[in-house]
Amino acid sequence: MNRHDKLTARNFQTAQEEAKLTSFDENPPDAYRLAFTDTDFLVRPELRPVRMQLELLKPELIQQELDIQSTVVIFGSARIADRESAQAAVDAARTANDSVALQRAERRLLMSGFYEEARRFAQLVTEHTKDHPHPLYVVTGGGPGIMEAGNRGAHEAGGRSIGLNIVLPHEQRPNQYITPELCFRFHYFGLRKMHFLIRSVALAAFPGGYGTLDELFETLTLIQTGKCRRRPILLFGRDFWSRLIDFDLLLDTGMISPGDEQLFHYVETADEAWALLVKEYEIDQPGASTGTAQEFPI
Repeated sequence: MNRHDKLTARNFQTAQEEAKLTSFDENPPDAYRLAFTDTDFLVRPELRPVRMQLELLKPELIQQELDIQSTVVIFGSARIADRESAQAAVDAARTANDSVALQRAERRLLMSGFYEEARRFAQLVTEHTKDHPHPLYVVTGGGPGIMEAGNRGAHEAGGRSIGLNIVLPHEQRPNQYITPELCFRFHYFGLRKMHFLIRSVALAAFPGGYGTLDELFETLTLIQTGKCRRRPILLFGRDFWSRLIDFDLLLDTGMISPGDEQLFHYVETADEAWALLVKEYEIDQPGASTGTAQEFPI
């Protein structure tokens, strides 16, 4: 170390260096372990606030390091298959002459159109913004179904995408299309949902069950109450959503205010959804901004 380097040298060893020094201890008693290397200590119930902070910070710091500022979130069911797999299931049911299986498979084939639209939408988002001053990165829940479709579309377009996986009793494996360094795993649903929204400039909700509804309504609530900025919420499939949620009833009974029904847009195709984002953010215009997380903090 030369004399100039000494002017800015660290006065204390890093935590990593300290951990390496203690790694040679053979089976030290728990009390003697460094607190931050003692996993048994870190998972104690009293350490929940610390674990929550770590779960907030880890994905945040990694995305900052990779200069990820603006995202498009894709929500939707893990149970919706791609068209090829759905068609294969129909063919197998017909061959087996199984009427119950055939009915189920035909329904899955019908729903597979949403997989293909999610895949196409992710492709459009990625292809058209790769060279943008603020590229848009697709974010999904990291699992199969619609989540896989989103990551797959971004991957096929030659871009990176993010997966926010969650530990579940029935293990949810990350799909193969997530960019490896952007594949995160969560214990807390609340912090996972916060990371969906921190950088998002738009959210696309495809048909789904309880999880999709939870994510959709949390987003609507935060926007309705002014807790986060307004941004496009795209509901793919008017027939599905209008049958599932009677927004007119909420209006007629005063459960939501006039104008709250305008917090979202129904769309049917990826091209329609992309056109809406282009109009909202003037993405095709030189120097256009999508509004980064730094400009619009949650």
